[in-house]
Order: sequence, then C-alpha cells, then structure tokens
Amino acid sequence: MTDAPHLIEVRNLVKRFPIDGGLFFRSSKAVHAVSDISFHISKGETLSLVGESGCGKSTVGKCLAQLIPLTEGEITLEGTRIDGLSRAQLKPVRKRMNVVFQDPFSSLNPRMSVEELIAEPLRSHDMARSREDRRQRVGDLLEKVGLPRESMARMPHQFSGGQRQRICIARALASEPDIIICDEAVSALDVSVQAQIINLLMDLQKDLGLSLLFISHDLAVVEHMSDRIAVMYLGRIMEIADREAMFTHPRHPYTRALLSAVPLPDPEAERDRVVLTGDVPSPIDPPSGCYFRTRCPMATDRCAAETPALREMAPGHLSACHFAEQV
Repeated sequence: MTDAPHLIEVRNLVKRFPIDGGLFFRSSKAVHAVSDISFHISKGETLSLVGESGCGKSTVGKCLAQLIPLTEGEITLEGTRIDGLSRAQLKPVRKRMNVVFQDPFSSLNPRMSVEELIAEPLRSHDMARSREDRRQRVGDLLEKVGLPRESMARMPHQFSGGQRQRICIARALASEPDIIICDEAVSALDVSVQAQIINLLMDLQKDLGLSLLFISHDLAVVEHMSDRIAVMYLGRIMEIADREAMFTHPRHPYTRALLSAVPLPDPEAERDRVVLTGDVPSPIDPPSGCYFRTRCPMATDRCAAETPALREMAPGHLSACHFAEQV
C-alpha cells in the first residue's frame, strides 16, 4: 500500500438507471446500480474492484471515466472535480485517464489499421509533430507492449485475442495517462495469455508510475496484482483493505464466502467452504438495511432495520457489517 497523494477521490457515488413505465411512460422505478460508495486511488497504486456479475463494478469504472453521468456524488482528479464537465472541458481529463475493456475485438475498429488505432489519441491530443513522429511513437508503443513495429500495418482481425488486448493497452498508453481503468481486461483470454497480460500491466505500472483500477471477478488474479481491494455487492462496497489483510483476515461474511470459493492448487487441501443460499436480490427493489442480509448466515433483525456503515476495523481496513468483529 502506497503513501503517495491520492490521484482519484470518489465520494458518495450513486448511479441509478430509470426504467420507463407507468402512466404516460414516466419513469416509475430505477435500477440501483451503484449506491453511495466512496474510495480513493493513490498515484502508482492498483485498486481492484471485485464481486459477482451485476454488482456494479463496471458501472463504477464508466462513471470514473465519465462515459456515463453520475446520479449523485462527486469525482475529483488531484483535487479538481471532473464530474459534470462539458465535452470540451473533459478533453484534458481524458488524456490522463484511459480504459481497457473486456473484449479487445469489439474495442477496435475493424476498418482501421493498428497504426491508425494507436495514432488516434496522438492526433486527438496533438501529441505528435508530424506523421513521421506519429509512426515512431506508434512503433515505440507496440514494442513497449511486446509486439513488433511491423504490426502497425496489419488489421485487428489478423491478431489473436491476447495480441489484440496488447494493442488496446498500447492505445491506452498513447496519451501518457496517469490512470488506466481495466474493466475485466483479462477475463476473455485463456489462462496462459491472462498471465502474460497481467505481467505486462504490472511491468508497465512499475516503469511508467501508472495507477490502475482493476475490475475483475477473479480473486486469484486480483491477489496477484493488487495493492488494495474493494469488495462490492449489489452496488455497495462491503469491505476495503490491502491485499494481505483481505486474504488473511476478511471482516465481512460476503468476502469470506468469495474467498472460500477460490480454487486451491492442492485438491486435497482442507478449507472452510462458505456456501451462500438464495439469489442476489433485484437492484430495482434492494432489501432494507444491509443489502447482503438476505443471504448472510449472521443476519439478525438489526441488519434489516439499520444500514451498516463502512467503518474502520484496523488501519486502512474498512467493513460494512454490524458484526465485523465476529467475522
């Protein structure tokens, strides 16, 4: 965990998606995708967002990158608010913040060459003096992500999935950002290719001083590359801690259940498996109090009546559970 100043601050972020319906097609209900979450990312740090599919992880990433507007809350970049800015005002922000998406093939325009794809942010932010300068920068970026310079003349369909993701990373690096949001950036790849891309991201982070928001459902991957981890459930953060504390001393029943499901290298190793019952509640009509109470083995009447605050259990270790001391 780094002591560097905070690069990103997210305060009380709320994102709801209205559902059309009711009289005269007025919005009568909404999907509560993200519900009042706060966190920070320091310079050079990797913060991972983990949780089940549909818990709001990708929505947080899109709000952070200003791809969708916030319903409530605020986001600051080195102390300056970036939510609610106009398209022109966002241009310098987008130079400092880029995204690598889950599917590299759909992220790349199939009609553009690799050179055109990577040179696009260079042109957009006026970062090259001439065409020769752009070609030199594109070649350097390709070599930085482990691809030959000659690749710039080829089209996206001529590459494997892992190579296409390397192209996406090179494009994300082109504007020399401070932070890259990796939205399930390795989940669509084979395991061996996953390891290569993860090692590449870690090497680039070390060399360039990048910050990463790593969104994933794979705790084994998260353990390998995170400084801190935030666990989400139904749009809320249940627990935040550094990597070692999260994996050795989890303070929330949901975190314990997730960790107990991670496969172990030794098939004969004993473990305390936590099996959750029931289904994830609907984000249209979430439960009262603690969102996790309908599946929690420790739930009491208090959990239904009172929403647990995200409170500090140890330095840097926060848990949103009334009974965190007993977990």
